[in-house]
Amino acid sequence: LANGPLSISVLCAVTALLSPPQAAALAVRYASKKTGGSSKNLGGKSPGKRFGIRKMEGHYVHAGNILATQRHFRWHPGAHVGLGKNKCLYALEEGVVRYTKEVYVPSPSNSEAVDLVTRLPEGAVLYKTFVHVVPAKPEGTFKLVAML
Repeated sequence: LANGPLSISVLCAVTALLSPPQAAALAVRYASKKTGGSSKNLGGKSPGKRFGIRKMEGHYVHAGNILATQRHFRWHPGAHVGLGKNKCLYALEEGVVRYTKEVYVPSPSNSEAVDLVTRLPEGAVLYKTFVHVVPAKPEGTFKLVAML
């Protein structure tokens, strides 16, 4: 009988180890942060700045009208055209817009421009685009007012 209680306890231990585990509430883990991808390459999504020509060749403009907006000098101010702080071109007088391409001859005192021209191939010529406003002649004015 002495072996009886010992054998029962061994038998209980063996059956506990070999039997399948009790069905318990299994905890399922979900991701605390969903996969959202990388947030590094955000460049290039800014809106355009809307630079460019506002008034084309032959358009009639009033004094103060903006002719072109630019970040770098693409068009240069010509006759009756002003240059704003942000390099925008505007009409100084009422008239018709004209564009011309003129040969660029740098001043000898400007060393950077002279270096640029000397590095060009033989026979190459630099041109700049100028914006002009041809004033419209006022019609029907009094001669007495014009004399003042």
